[in-house]
Amino acid sequence: MKTYQDFLEVKDKSDKERMDFVLSVIKDHQTSDAFKTAVIADQYDRQMNTTIMDFKRALYNLEGKPVEDLWSANYKLASNFFKRFVTQQNQYLLGNGVTWGKEDTKAKLGDDFDTRLQEAGRAALVGGCSYGFWNLDKLVVFKITEYAPLYDEENGAMRSGVRFWQLDPKKPLRATLYEEDGYTDYIWHGSEGTILNPKRPYIILTRTTQIDGTEIYGGENYPTFPIVPLWGNPHHQSEILGIRSKIDAYDIVESGFADDLDSAQIYWILHNTGGMTDNDMRKFIERLHIVHAASVDDEAGTGVDAHTVDIPHESREKLLDRLKSDLYKEYMAFDVDNIASGAATATQIRAAYEPLNSKTDEYEYCVIDFIKGILAVAGIDDKPTFTRSKIVNVQEEVSVITQAATYLEPDYVTQKILALLGDADKAEEMLKQREADDFERTDSITTPEDEENTAEERTDANE
Repeated sequence: MKTYQDFLEVKDKSDKERMDFVLSVIKDHQTSDAFKTAVIADQYDRQMNTTIMDFKRALYNLEGKPVEDLWSANYKLASNFFKRFVTQQNQYLLGNGVTWGKEDTKAKLGDDFDTRLQEAGRAALVGGCSYGFWNLDKLVVFKITEYAPLYDEENGAMRSGVRFWQLDPKKPLRATLYEEDGYTDYIWHGSEGTILNPKRPYIILTRTTQIDGTEIYGGENYPTFPIVPLWGNPHHQSEILGIRSKIDAYDIVESGFADDLDSAQIYWILHNTGGMTDNDMRKFIERLHIVHAASVDDEAGTGVDAHTVDIPHESREKLLDRLKSDLYKEYMAFDVDNIASGAATATQIRAAYEPLNSKTDEYEYCVIDFIKGILAVAGIDDKPTFTRSKIVNVQEEVSVITQAATYLEPDYVTQKILALLGDADKAEEMLKQREADDFERTDSITTPEDEENTAEERTDANE
């Protein structure tokens, strides 16, 4: 892999040598195991599971060579486990957005920061890593399949990188080289590369006058490299690793089950046809597939009988259930089917969430490190917190809170109950209204001293 030290060797050389280096970084990245795994994981995330999609049925001829079976059913049923698991874990932590300690932090990061953070988190879980680029006032997300980082060999920090994209092999290749003191845009038409935009700082300073219009008078850079990696887990690898084989097994069993039901496991007995070769019988079966009929000469004693075999479905259904259960356990995901059959208690729900909580705890540490890096680039001092999305037994949870209400602050009780009822946004409005009502009630109460003072005012007025 290319490193930042490799880049330093060509940093001050000619434009052609720099462009050649950028191109080598891209090619080196595309041949890495991390990139190849991310490409496969992206296919599973799109429910285009590569193993079952590439599966082909084969027959073997007399020489023992495989020949593609063009007549048997070949369903390719791709399961959705990977997308479901990734979505569940990402939204469980980030679905409610980030809560900040300071009121102005959200405005500084932009209205779409929570959306971009969810995008970065999903890309990190699928590909193993994603990258957040702080672009003046907004977060831009790069996938590992479009960004090649250059790490420092001495401390492991990312100090440079190349983002690249190409719509089609016949279309131009675009790339941007990001450095600590600016970025440069390149483009390749075939093997010919040119500088699209010369190196410029990240923050462009402009001024506008009636005479000259808008002009650039300077530029600035960030205090640190403005691209921060977000890892999906402490192992720095895609979540597809470890569960792909079980997903493939589930897809193959389910697809094979559908194939067998479609073909009904029919085989044919041809009477008094000992002179037929394998090719003759193959042509006979092919004709049955086409016209669904066969002609025989009864006087010659020939005949055709169709026989079916019962499909062993119970063992396959049990295997599918076992594979599904194992997938949830190995990914540490929350299986809603375990509590959907009845009214689960709050204790049962919490217990069902524990594996996902443990997995998400590790993920949360990675997200917090990422956000700290972005805040450092943006010059913001704050601390993020998260509210996880959970299924709860609302009646039981509300009952617990109301029983403890005498020991809790009224505002806290109101906020918790409204959050459980799904009306957390109304909490602030309701608390303000209650405060106003309390003030009116207090203002309308008259004490003996107030009545005495009022009487004295009336006497003074009469005098």
